[in-house]
Amino acid sequence: MSQRVSPIKRICALGPWLLVFPATAVLLFVLVLPVAGTLAESFSNPAGLFANYRDFFADAYNRTVMLRSFRIAFFSTMVALVLGFAGAYMIANASLGLKRVLLILSVFPLLTSVVVRSFSFMAILGRNGVVNTALMKMGLISEPLEMLFTQGAVIAGLAYLFTPLMILSLVGVLENIEDDLYLAAGSLGASPVAVFFQVTLPLAVPGMMVGSILVFTGSLATFVTPTLLGGEPQMTLATLLYQKAMISFDWGVANTIAAIMMGTAIFCVVVVGSLAGRLAARRTVQ
Repeated sequence: MSQRVSPIKRICALGPWLLVFPATAVLLFVLVLPVAGTLAESFSNPAGLFANYRDFFADAYNRTVMLRSFRIAFFSTMVALVLGFAGAYMIANASLGLKRVLLILSVFPLLTSVVVRSFSFMAILGRNGVVNTALMKMGLISEPLEMLFTQGAVIAGLAYLFTPLMILSLVGVLENIEDDLYLAAGSLGASPVAVFFQVTLPLAVPGMMVGSILVFTGSLATFVTPTLLGGEPQMTLATLLYQKAMISFDWGVANTIAAIMMGTAIFCVVVVGSLAGRLAARRTVQ
């Protein structure tokens, strides 16, 4: 005879699923359904399934904005990677007390509004800003330089915005590198430069990948900084999306831009995840 399972045991068996259900429902209604709706709307043009994408890429201005957005995001990532690696390396090798102070200083900008941080760069790079004032007092220039509303200003603002994320991604990786590896490399005659390029840099690749994804996708999607520091001359996908959705009310193009940005982010995550898996497999073989 089959033993009858009591209702209480059945409820207990469903316990893990019941605990996960509230969070799953929130993610479903807050994240999955809106994203799915945006993707569906981008393919809902009566002229054809891919009509919105065909019209978007047929416009030379849209292609220019997209390439500019990718270029700005790429260079912002490179600048943040260099600055973040230097900062994370210094924090990882500092004493315990100094390390705490440096970590707090690194994270503190994240507690400040993006608008405030972007406005601070307007004060730094403006015609009467800190940089122009210092250069004119030193006699290096006779009139203020036009630094705002350029790609350089947007890249500088985005790098400053996301460098803390790069530092946080790298600190843990650099701290976990065993000191014995440095001692072994030094005992074999490796110079400090060789130790850095042959030991530190390869082992820091996972943190560099994670930080680069965060910075690249964040730089591609952020709206405030390109608007304040780049303006109309440096239109990006995020600012173009806002313009199409809130000013022109062209929701077809807006949904298409949103889908392109989401697809780019997913593509970056998949590619970097695949590379990380290959690197892990290679290390296991070695």
